[in-house]
Amino acid sequence: MRPTSPAGNSDVRRHNTAMVLAEVLRRPGLSRAGVAAATGLAKATVSSLVDRLVAARLVDESGPQSATGRGRRGTGLVPSPTGPHGLGVEIGVDYVATCLVDPTGGEHAHRVRPGDNRGRPPAEVLAAVNRAVRSAKADAGRRGVAVGGLGVAVPGLVDRVSGVVRAAPNLGWSDVDIPAALGAELPVLVDNEANLAAVGELATGELAGTRDFVLVSAEIGVGAGVVLDGAVRRGTHGFTGEIGHVCVDPDGPVCSCGARGCLERMAGPAAILADAGVTAASAPLDRPLADLAGRLAAADPAALAAVRRAGVRLGIALAGVVNLLDVPAVVLGGGYARLHDWLAGPLGEELDRRVIAAQWSPTTVLVSALGGKAAVYGAGQAALREILADPDTYIRRVADPAS
Repeated sequence: MRPTSPAGNSDVRRHNTAMVLAEVLRRPGLSRAGVAAATGLAKATVSSLVDRLVAARLVDESGPQSATGRGRRGTGLVPSPTGPHGLGVEIGVDYVATCLVDPTGGEHAHRVRPGDNRGRPPAEVLAAVNRAVRSAKADAGRRGVAVGGLGVAVPGLVDRVSGVVRAAPNLGWSDVDIPAALGAELPVLVDNEANLAAVGELATGELAGTRDFVLVSAEIGVGAGVVLDGAVRRGTHGFTGEIGHVCVDPDGPVCSCGARGCLERMAGPAAILADAGVTAASAPLDRPLADLAGRLAAADPAALAAVRRAGVRLGIALAGVVNLLDVPAVVLGGGYARLHDWLAGPLGEELDRRVIAAQWSPTTVLVSALGGKAAVYGAGQAALREILADPDTYIRRVADPAS
């Protein structure tokens, strides 16, 4: 489609500012001259844009570069750890978590507030979220940094355009407008918790360079984040990844979604605990999962049998995903990460049995680098990425509103 009007000065500046920051993020330590050479922009333009980025604390000057020849040494440019932070929030079934993520990827002020959110009116839960957000902003204030955006992870179907949670069965939510509830002070990005957990895993860079995988995350429910060529894939409406509602037994018990034999009902953490005879009457699940892990380490027969059954059911569901998408790896996150050492065997056996290409390309079973923190960290990362992808908008909105 041809543009309907020529780009104005503000559009050009916005594009160029993003280009300059992207180059600094890609090659920390590069000088202004190096950025100019890499981007093709004039040195004077780069210098002016860098000055704005430094003033907004998105970029720091790291000192003179090492001498490589004649002439004055350039000053290295690096992402600023004291620049605007992304504030991540995770609304779990049995907790609300927050954390701050700085422009270098560092995590700060991770807090988990236990509380059973099942059946509570959305307004009550979101009031608690607002309190958690205010507390996180206070943490940022004590660190002397600004919060530039808010990412919210939710266990349900999210319309990414509007941020409305269309359905979250384990919370009992339908058509809940989270951005409206959290106000207009900050940009608010809302996404499914498994998608944001995958964002978090990608950001750590600890999956041995894996850029194609399915992360299956389990808390009360079970969700999947699909990553292809280093990007999270969300589908046409943003509803991809609902692996917890894949049927693994048509005659199984009724799920919260209304169907029978769903994976999360048959092999979610609560189902595994019940099958192993571990009491999990109170939220959150950390203590009963730790109890189960202790029994597994002690080779308790009931615990081992329960986890093996769960691994087989998980393998049935994931084999269908791997056959469909041809990904080389699955990553166990959330509660499954706690049980990786005992789940990986039966899960891998089922993948070998059911994945058509397994004899040529066996599927690797990996464990999350972040465990239970993946979704809240990924939410903070997602909010931060919005700033780093469009720094000029952030500068005009917060650091230089008159520009």
